[in-house]
Amino acid sequence: MVSTLEPKLALARAVGALSRLRGGGATSAPGKFLMALDRDAIGTLGARLERGSVLVSATNGKTTTAALAARIFEHAGITLVHNRAGANMAGGIAAALLAAARPHAQIAGELGLFEVDELWLDAIASQLAPRAVLLGNLFRDQLDRYGELETIAARWAEGLRAERLVLNADDPLVADLGRARPGTLYFGVEDDALALPGMAHAADAKHCRRCGAPYSFEVVYLGHLGRYRCPNCGQQRPAPAVSATEVALQGVRSTSFTLRTPAGAGRVALALPGLYNVYNALAAAALASALQVELDRILAGLNGATASFGRAEAVTLSLAGASAGAGRATRELRILLIKNPAGANEVLRTLALEPGEHDLLGVLNDNIADGRDVSWIWDADFEPLAARIRRVCCSGTRAAELAVRLKYAGVPEARIAVEPDLARALPAAAAGAPDGAPLYALPTYTAMLSLRELLVARGEASSAWS
Repeated sequence: MVSTLEPKLALARAVGALSRLRGGGATSAPGKFLMALDRDAIGTLGARLERGSVLVSATNGKTTTAALAARIFEHAGITLVHNRAGANMAGGIAAALLAAARPHAQIAGELGLFEVDELWLDAIASQLAPRAVLLGNLFRDQLDRYGELETIAARWAEGLRAERLVLNADDPLVADLGRARPGTLYFGVEDDALALPGMAHAADAKHCRRCGAPYSFEVVYLGHLGRYRCPNCGQQRPAPAVSATEVALQGVRSTSFTLRTPAGAGRVALALPGLYNVYNALAAAALASALQVELDRILAGLNGATASFGRAEAVTLSLAGASAGAGRATRELRILLIKNPAGANEVLRTLALEPGEHDLLGVLNDNIADGRDVSWIWDADFEPLAARIRRVCCSGTRAAELAVRLKYAGVPEARIAVEPDLARALPAAAAGAPDGAPLYALPTYTAMLSLRELLVARGEASSAWS
């Protein structure tokens, strides 16, 4: 007998097919339609997964962390249902489950691996009853949508009472969620050579949630991530069971570190830049460890991992036209997503490791998915890189504001161009390159999607949805 869900799945698939015909990626629309037909669809389809589900959430890095975890699970021979395109609200997760659903209550995958938006996490967890929830970090981001960090932390604490947690020990707000929770697995960086001179002026989570006193930070690695202790009540960073030591940062191209787990240690080489990606890889390794994936499979999955689209991705640009044909001049474009002060500062810190002067394409949007308030750019520390910016083209809906910020950071006005239209800004920024010099694009979230779609239209990238 055909279940009552099957006709709803068929209708939702038709909506997805129509979305693709109209030029969309169909990453959320069919899932939203399915949920309108059946509000329990996520839970019903999720129950078909033999190994259950795991959820990944964070302010920064959840797409990359989930992609790295997917590589690990695939090296372990585990088939996945995964929202790979990054559609991380309920519609996107429902769409991923819909795409994998098969007749007779079957599904094409053993384990659900779902990146989840911070505000949707508790609702998705209540439907899927996941085996584990990985929480990477909490940074100030889109205050007009999310509110203050403590609001999200309180929501997570209330909504994730039943789940096993995999937590970043270096983030005080995240680490607090696992205190007195049996089975919590902590991960963190343990390499004092990476310590910053001090905490950034715009750093978050500086106070103890237990007593309100300021934390004392022995080491700061990134934003407010580090080794900390409350001098008033004694609360301190939990000891991580999974850690990164001997970290080597190699500019915008790669990183390496020694991964230490309860099962042993091994060296990891990532084709991903920055300490933030070390944290992403460490988080993915911790999640896999929580699910008893063997260390050799974890190392195999991480070694050689490359960027998710828009996250340190490299694309070859044609300087002469729509495609890079024989004999045409080309230039490497590296796309480095920035969307809040902490993330922007890490990208700038990574760029500072590259020698010489830099050409930048900054794209600042204020769409709903970016956050309407773009004042965060004044908390990003552009100043240390300003003297090394050879030329910057500012684009996006708030191009002029970005140009003003860079001027006040110390970039000479003659080196700043403003072109709000991205289709014109890209070739303008790419032109006149010194031999072999890359162009670095620093887009916000919707700007990154627009840039990716433009590259597809120019024939320089294969898909905006992969």
